[in-house]
Amino acid sequence: MRAIPVASVALLGAAALSACVPAGAVGSNTFGFTVSPATVAPGGEVTLAVGRTAAGCHGRVTVTSPVFDTVTIPRDESSATARVDRDARRGAVYQVTFACRDKTGTAQLTIAGGGSHHPSDGPWQSKGVHAGEGGTVAGFDLKQIGLGAALIAGAVGTAYHLSRRRSGADGA
Repeated sequence: MRAIPVASVALLGAAALSACVPAGAVGSNTFGFTVSPATVAPGGEVTLAVGRTAAGCHGRVTVTSPVFDTVTIPRDESSATARVDRDARRGAVYQVTFACRDKTGTAQLTIAGGGSHHPSDGPWQSKGVHAGEGGTVAGFDLKQIGLGAALIAGAVGTAYHLSRRRSGADGA
């Protein structure tokens, strides 16, 4: 009889933690259009894919973005590739638009940013650590952080309640 509450707590905890996981390495939307990888270096190649059943697309799909030439995914194909412009701005996020008949969808494509590397810099010279955003809150969505904190607090509270609750067989 003890296995049911333990399994419930485990499933609730797993659900709460999975709700806190970010979207991942593939930029996608609700229609099933994806850009993979979601982050690419200037001059790199991306795969543009269409989940035909999710999108409801049964014809060709036209894909546009400011950082690559227009790509057409033929009717009998589910993906195509595009080469990102070499002059794409590092660290920028670009919108990729998929158009299929009367449906359109978008996905995000991030251009890999980075510090500059100077070949004249010797290995003995230290420029310091390039470690993120410098303490700013740029890119954080406060609603998502609050929701994640509430889910985790709820899971912990439920686990505590279930572990402290006595069943009728335990006595007193």
